[in-house]
Amino acid sequence: MMLVFFAYFALVSIASGVLTVSLRHPVHCALALLALLLHVSGLFILLNAEFLWAVQVIVYVGAILVLYLFVLMLMNLKTDERYFHPSALYFVGPAVLGGVYVLFLLLQSPFDGAKGTAPASAVLQDGDTYAVGIKMFSDHILQFEIVGIFLLGAIIGAIVLAKTPKPLDPKEERL
Repeated sequence: MMLVFFAYFALVSIASGVLTVSLRHPVHCALALLALLLHVSGLFILLNAEFLWAVQVIVYVGAILVLYLFVLMLMNLKTDERYFHPSALYFVGPAVLGGVYVLFLLLQSPFDGAKGTAPASAVLQDGDTYAVGIKMFSDHILQFEIVGIFLLGAIIGAIVLAKTPKPLDPKEERL
């Protein structure tokens, strides 16, 4: 039964990813991205990673995608009447064949049934969220801080780009 769910989530994720990059209308691309993110979160559920599922749904589906849609609405893009990019048809066949090949490789994975190094009692006692937090803030603190600096730079850049210049006052122009 897990194999059926995995095949469903994987195939719909691949199809949604192809649609995300091949559709012409930005809102249709956002809807395909929504389907992609939700099905990837379904894969996290199959992996018993409930924390990553919650982060995927709350952060990516709930926040990033809504921000993307706000930007699309503010930009007021005009699109062609065509539904797909003309060159997208060249990538559909290889994408489908590549997706089937990846599924074939994943089904023959040597890691099927492999267990982690942490004892099950420790994971059950503290929980996945605690384990992820300890790992992130002890072993990966430098990477976490670097990502924080990048996000701060992105926020400052967005503020600078969104700030509209004030028109010059004719009296100040003579000075």
